[in-house]
Amino acid sequence: MRRAALIFCMLLLAAGAYAQVEKPRKRLELGIAGGTNINSMEFQPRIRQDFLCGWNGGLNIRYTSEKYFSMICATQLEVNFSQRGWQEDFDDGTENYYSRVINYIEVPLFAHVSWGREERGFQFFLNVGPQFGFFLNEKEHYEGDWKIESRPSSIYPIYGKKLQNKFDYGIAGGAGVEWKTRAGNFFIEGRYYYGLSDIFKNSKTDDFGRSANLTIYARLGYSVTIFNK
Repeated sequence: MRRAALIFCMLLLAAGAYAQVEKPRKRLELGIAGGTNINSMEFQPRIRQDFLCGWNGGLNIRYTSEKYFSMICATQLEVNFSQRGWQEDFDDGTENYYSRVINYIEVPLFAHVSWGREERGFQFFLNVGPQFGFFLNEKEHYEGDWKIESRPSSIYPIYGKKLQNKFDYGIAGGAGVEWKTRAGNFFIEGRYYYGLSDIFKNSKTDDFGRSANLTIYARLGYSVTIFNK
């Protein structure tokens, strides 16, 4: 009984301390951002690859709800167009080439935390959360005098095989710097996406046990404050 009372008192003290340090915010920002994707795929069986470059761009909306000690807490939703895919590394001394570009509409939902100046000056920020992708289209690109039949049997089924799972999901996270000015907010960010879903079916009878997107993003953006209370 005494231990329970002690725990209860400690919880009350912790709640009181939290109430004193938590500072509510009501800030809404709307922005645009875009940049470069560096893409590859995690295949099983493995496929030798070079990075495939694409681009991304879209809208973001951020709502800041509180400041806890020096940490500013917000939620950020984005809607982006994004080019992913992969480029095969033939490693045979020829100019032979194969790549596949896969276009998605991406919807990341991030916990956004930052440290620094709220009105004028610099902030360092982190984004982390789930990301969902909706397939738009894909295109294969072949170059050289190679034939599909000459490729290793383990990856032969990849050529011409249409994407089978059109809904993509995974985890994304990144870090960046934002400069807040009277003219708006400018930011730069690096981000990484790890796909948890596969673009091809992955049962024991299918060709690939793993076929997931892996993407590095480099992004520049601009936002304006809609309201700040």
